[in-house]
Amino acid sequence: MTARIPLLLLGSLAALLVAPWLGAPLDGPAADFVLWELRVPRVLLGALVGAALALTGAAFQAVLENPLATPSTVGTTAGATVGALAALVLGAGGAWVGAGALLGALGVTALVVALALIRRLRVEDLLIAGIAVSLGASALATGLQLQADAATTFAAVRWSLGSVATVGHDDALRLLPPVLLGTIGILSQTRALQALVAGSDRAASQGVDVVRVRTLVLGLGSLVVAACVATCGPIAFVGLVVPHLVRLAVGGGPRRLVPLSAVVGAGFLPLADGLARIAWPGRELPVGVLTAALGAPTLLLLLLRRR
Repeated sequence: MTARIPLLLLGSLAALLVAPWLGAPLDGPAADFVLWELRVPRVLLGALVGAALALTGAAFQAVLENPLATPSTVGTTAGATVGALAALVLGAGGAWVGAGALLGALGVTALVVALALIRRLRVEDLLIAGIAVSLGASALATGLQLQADAATTFAAVRWSLGSVATVGHDDALRLLPPVLLGTIGILSQTRALQALVAGSDRAASQGVDVVRVRTLVLGLGSLVVAACVATCGPIAFVGLVVPHLVRLAVGGGPRRLVPLSAVVGAGFLPLADGLARIAWPGRELPVGVLTAALGAPTLLLLLLRRR
C-alpha cells in the first residue's frame, strides 16, 4: 500500500489544478479577474480549510481511539458554529466572530470528551453524545437567528451552509496563522498518537502522557476548527470522509494517516467546491451542502461495517 502514496499526492495536486477551471467558461474581458481574483483565491482557501479539517479529523480519531470521532461527530463544529453565529447576530464582527467560534468549539469538545473519559463511553455512546450536543447547539443557533432582523438572519443562514467563496486572498491570509499553529502542533504529536493506537494504558506504559497529549491535540484541533468555521462557516464531514479514504488507500497508523489526510484534504475540498459550482446549472451550491451529502452516507456505511 505504500506504493499508492505517490498516487494520492498526484491526485491531490491534480484536483488543485483542475478546480479553478470548473464552472462557467473563462472568456471575455473579465476572464482574468474571474480566474485570479475569484477562483484561484477560492481554491487556495479551500485547500487550506480542507487540509486543516482532514488533519484534525484524523487526529481526533487517533486521540479518542475512535475511528468515527471527528469535529462534526463529537460536536466541535456545532459548538464553533453557535459561537460564531452568536457574534454575528449580536452585530459583532472580525475578531469577535473568531473568538466566539473558539469558545464554542472548546466548550462543546470539552463536554463530550469529559463524558467519554469519565463514563468510559462506548463508540456508539460517544456518537450519541456528540449528536445530542450538536442538536442542542443547532436549536440554540436557530433561536439566535430568530432574534435578529431579516437581513442578518438571511446572512447567518447562508453563512451556516458553509462556503469557501471569497474575493481576493485576504481570507486565506487571515486563516493561515491559526491553521499553521494547529497543524504544526498536531503533527508534533504523531509519535504519541501512534502509541495510542494500542490503547491508552499501553501508551502510558511506554511513557506517553496521555492526558497531556489529548488536551493538546483536542485544544489545537478546536482552534483549527474554530478558525475555519469563523472564516467559511461549518463545512461538515471533511474530517470523516478524507481520513477514511486515506486509510482505505494506504492504511497505516497516525504517523502516516494524519499528514496524508492533510494533503488529500487540500485537494478534496477545492475539487468538491468546483463540482458544487456545476452541480446545479444557473445556481451555486455551497460546498458545505455537498460535503454533508457525502458525509452522511459515509458515516452510515462505517457504522454498518463496524457492526
